[in-house]
Amino acid sequence: MGDPAPTNTIPTLRTPNPRQAKTWDKAKRLSILLSELQARRCTTADLARRFDVGQRSIQRDIDALRRMGHDVVEHAGQAYSIPRNGTLLRPAEALAAYAAIRLAHHHSPALNSHYRHALHSISMALPERIRHTLNASVKDTGATPFAERQLEQVAAAWMDGRVLNFDYRRPNGELETGNELCVYFIEISRDNLAPYVIGLERRRRGQVRTFKLSRMANLSLHQDTYEPDPDFDPKAFLSDAWGVIGSENPLTVTVRFAAEAAYRVLEGGFPNATLIRRDGCVEVEFRAGTDKTGLPRELMPFLLGWGPRAEVLAPPHVREAWLAELRETLARYDTPPARNTA
Repeated sequence: MGDPAPTNTIPTLRTPNPRQAKTWDKAKRLSILLSELQARRCTTADLARRFDVGQRSIQRDIDALRRMGHDVVEHAGQAYSIPRNGTLLRPAEALAAYAAIRLAHHHSPALNSHYRHALHSISMALPERIRHTLNASVKDTGATPFAERQLEQVAAAWMDGRVLNFDYRRPNGELETGNELCVYFIEISRDNLAPYVIGLERRRRGQVRTFKLSRMANLSLHQDTYEPDPDFDPKAFLSDAWGVIGSENPLTVTVRFAAEAAYRVLEGGFPNATLIRRDGCVEVEFRAGTDKTGLPRELMPFLLGWGPRAEVLAPPHVREAWLAELRETLARYDTPPARNTA
C-alpha cells in the first residue's frame, strides 16, 4: 500500500491559553504594584481601584510580594508600603554623583571595584548613549582588593552595630594591636581621596579617633554590639578638618595670595575659609584642625602647593614651619646637576 495522497490543509491558529494570559496579567500587576508601594503608602481599597480588581486579589498580590522577598510594611487602616533602598536621582544629580565617584576611583588606590560597581549602578539612571560614554571613560587603576575587603568588614560592623577588632599601622611604622572600634562614620579625605573610619576606640583611649582604612589590618567582628552615640555629630566633628582630622584646638591661618593666583582663590571651593581683603592680592583666613604639635598638618600641603604665589602671614609658628619646608626644599635641590665629563 502506498503513502496516502497529500491533502491541502490549513494550519489552525492556537487560541491563547486563558491560564497563561491570567498569569501574565498578574505578573505585570505585581511589577506595577511593587513600584506603587515603593513610591508611597497605599491602602488595599486604593490599589483595588487602581487595578480594577477586588481587595482580596490585592491582598493576595501583597502576600506574593512578601514571598518574593520584599519587605512589605503594614500600616494602620490596611495601608502598605515597601521601603526602597536608595533614591532615584534626577539626571543632574546622577551626573554629579558619577563625576564625584569617578574622581575618587581614578585618584585613590583603594576601593577600586566598589567604586566601579557604584558607577555602573548610578549610570543606569541615565540614557544609554550617555551611560556607555561614561562607563567607557573609567580606567582600571590596578588597585589591590586589600582595602576593599577592609571596607566590607567596616561596613558590616557599622550596619550591624558590631564592635570591630583590628590592628593599626601608625604613620611612624609602629603596629598598634588589639583596637576595638565602635564605628560612627566613614569619610573620604579631600586631601588624598583615601577613606578614613571614625569611631569610639574603646580599648586603648576611650576616645573618638580617626583611622586610615588602608592602615587597618586583621579586621574581625567582635561578639559585642553597640548603640550609636546620639551626641556624635559628624558635621561638628569635622567642622575644623581640612581633610578628615578635627581638633579640640583649631587655629586660624592667614595667607596672602599673589595677584596671579587671586582669580583662583576668588572662585572659592575651600572649606572653612574667609576672604578678608582684596587689594590686587587676596588675603584669606583658613580655619584648620591641628595635630599634637599644634600644626595644621592637613593644611600644610595645600599651602606649599601654591609655591611663591602664597605667603603664610600668621600665626608665627605656622609661618615658621612653612618657611622651614621651603628652605629645606631649596637646600636639597638648589644644586646644579653634575656635568658629565666622560
